[in-house]
Amino acid sequence: MTRPLRIDLPLSRDALASLRAGDEVILYGDVFTARDATHARLLAELRSDGHLPYGLAGQTLFYAGPTPPAAGRPAGAVGPTTAKRMDAATPELMRAGIVATIGKGARGRMVRDACIETGGVYFAAVGGAAALLATHVVGIEPVAYPELGTEALVRMRLEGFPAFVALDAHGGDLYAAAPGAWREEAGV
Repeated sequence: MTRPLRIDLPLSRDALASLRAGDEVILYGDVFTARDATHARLLAELRSDGHLPYGLAGQTLFYAGPTPPAAGRPAGAVGPTTAKRMDAATPELMRAGIVATIGKGARGRMVRDACIETGGVYFAAVGGAAALLATHVVGIEPVAYPELGTEALVRMRLEGFPAFVALDAHGGDLYAAAPGAWREEAGV
């Protein structure tokens, strides 16, 4: 059994090129939370100004809405949101400089193609474990759109956050490969 790969964020696209779909990773460093409403605003600003705002170029977007502090932690809970909801915005944001995203569930073909085109990756986190995942958040700083509440753009510092590479920069897709691998292993 291989050990999870330690990933220190932010990562260059060259470093992301070494990752493969199915790799287990442990994330350290800053990510920016962004859900539906934040994506709409980021796209509007990108289209208006021609570049990603708030220093997001080269960064990772985490599809999550951290809850208020609780249990002595910066966030009481922080679970991944279904990533497919952000599929329409993801290619444009990746072309503008986002290098990775984190969420849960499979992505569409246009996101897989954007990862190949830009050298980006999609990390999948386990859903349903928001309180446990919050134990890996060591800092939170509001960045923009505070009126959106839990959908605001927030810089979140991760320490030992578990995830998997679901889409890699070479076209690998964990969600597409997993059913076949299971059948092969089970002899079905």
